[in-house]
Amino acid sequence: MRLTIALSLAVLAGSVPALAQDNPNEKVNAVIVYGDDECPKPVGDEITICARKEEKERFRIPKGLRETPSATSESWNSRVLAYERVGKTGTMSCTPTGAGGWTGCSQRLIDQAYAEKQGEDMSFAKIIEEERAKRTATIDADAAATQARVEALEKEIEAKQRAEAEAAEAAKQAPAAPPK
Repeated sequence: MRLTIALSLAVLAGSVPALAQDNPNEKVNAVIVYGDDECPKPVGDEITICARKEEKERFRIPKGLRETPSATSESWNSRVLAYERVGKTGTMSCTPTGAGGWTGCSQRLIDQAYAEKQGEDMSFAKIIEEERAKRTATIDADAAATQARVEALEKEIEAKQRAEAEAAEAAKQAPAAPPK
């Protein structure tokens, strides 16, 4: 019973991100540029996203890696919270011991994901969404221009067909030349 529930949840969890994607074949090139460097031009249908950082950050170790927590820089509040978590077991604790200890693991992963989203680093998903909005804004103007060209061509063809029909009608009504 538990295995069936776990498998069905795994299948659902795997299919939800696939539904949220607009185009699985869409190519996105996410680049970090420094200072006044030029953003590379997109090639074809590729979306190129450039996140700009200061020039002084070019050769530095990324902030997430250079600021590691150590015992000397840890606040007293964090130390007390760590002591509180030492004996925490049971439901919603994400531990292998106690009844329902595993139930808190999903919540912990969700909390970590939201914390990463709220981080100081750039959000490429937001930048990609803005670029998509720019591209879709031009689609309407392009479609209107194409529609205007099609309508103009249809009018030309219609006028040509009308002229041919009138010429054929005039040829039928004109008296035939007498035979010699």
